[in-house]
Amino acid sequence: MAHVIELIVNGQKTEVLVKPNELLVDVLRDKLGLTGTKKGCGAGDCGACTVLVEGEPVLSCLTLAVSCQGRPTETIEGLAKGQSLHPLQRAFAEKGAVQCGYCTPGMILSAKALLTKSRTPTQEEIKHAMAGNLCRCTGYKKIIEAIEEAAHRTDRSES
Repeated sequence: MAHVIELIVNGQKTEVLVKPNELLVDVLRDKLGLTGTKKGCGAGDCGACTVLVEGEPVLSCLTLAVSCQGRPTETIEGLAKGQSLHPLQRAFAEKGAVQCGYCTPGMILSAKALLTKSRTPTQEEIKHAMAGNLCRCTGYKKIIEAIEEAAHRTDRSES
């Protein structure tokens, strides 16, 4: 039996009709039209579906939408401010860390959570924070460089 829940996605409160077993990834994509969140493996292995719930990376393919009721949730669509890209988005583009782009939203959101906690993470901290995000197009070198570059640019207010 479906019921209405209130989600706070990218700072906007919205009511949505969901079934108790509906996954957050499906609600975001199919009901809210936020297709930046990608459906990858569906088993929590690839990280393509990563979003931030209360600032923490969450695999939306394993998260029930009802568990996010009233909790601030951020998707890749919520990062840019109008036409101004977030420093992570700019750095990923400038450093060539975007290949096919499928994993990029999850990568960027995982990196954002890291930079919120550590303004100047080491390469080891970056690797650890990104361990749950798989990319089949790169060797991760450009991704790490992009996160380091964004860390140099980012004020705490932007992370």
